[in-house]
Amino acid sequence: MNKAEILIIDDEAQIRKLLQINLESNGYKVIQASTGNEGLVLAASHPPDLILLDIGLPDKSGHEILKELREWYNKPVLILSVQDTEADIVSALDNGATDYLTKPFRTGELLARIRSAIRRSQNTENDSTITCGDLEIDLIARIVKLKGEAIKLTATEYNLLALFAKNEGKVLTHQYLLKEIWGYSYQTETQYLRVFVGTLRKKIEENPNNPQRITTESGVGYRFQ
Repeated sequence: MNKAEILIIDDEAQIRKLLQINLESNGYKVIQASTGNEGLVLAASHPPDLILLDIGLPDKSGHEILKELREWYNKPVLILSVQDTEADIVSALDNGATDYLTKPFRTGELLARIRSAIRRSQNTENDSTITCGDLEIDLIARIVKLKGEAIKLTATEYNLLALFAKNEGKVLTHQYLLKEIWGYSYQTETQYLRVFVGTLRKKIEENPNNPQRITTESGVGYRFQ
C-alpha cells in the first residue's frame, strides 16, 4: 500500500469516480471535492500528500485555487484539465503547479507522474548530493560527475543543472528558469536560455541531438528526468 493521500478537486463526478477507482486500486487514499472552495477547506483541514486540480471549476478558476494553495501548501499539485493552450499550461506552471496533464489522459502516465511527484516531495531537502543515474551533483562542493568522472561546467551551467536536478521530473517554464538563473530582466530572453541548455546538453547527454535528461516541452520549457 502506498498510503499516500490524494485530494481530487474536480467538478465532474465521472472523472472523480474514475480517478478514485484507479488511485485506490494502486494503494492511495482518496478524498474528493467538487468545487474550489470545498477543496481549499479539505486541503487546509487535513493536508494531503498530493492534489489533483482541475482548471475549469464552477466557483473559482483552478488558477485562482492554485495561487491560494501556494500561499501555504508546499506539496505537489498536478493539474488535470481539458484546457490545453500554451497560455494555460505556462500560467499554471508559473503559479506553482508541479505538472500538467490534459484530459483525456492515460492512466499509466498519470500514475507515473504521481509517483514521481510524491517521491520528490518526500526526499529530504538537506541532501547534499543528487544522483540521477550515472550523473552525480554535489551541491556543497559544486562538483558534477558523469560516470564517476568530474566534468567541467561554467558557473551558469552548474546553476542551471542544479536547478533542473532539484526539480527532477517537473516542467520548468522558460520564464521561471530565466528569472531564477539570470533575474527578472531576462524573462523574455528565451534564445539566451536555449544556448545554455544546448551547451549543457553537450556535456551531460550521451546524444545531445536526442536528449534524454533535459527534454524540451514545446513552447513551455524543459523537463529534467
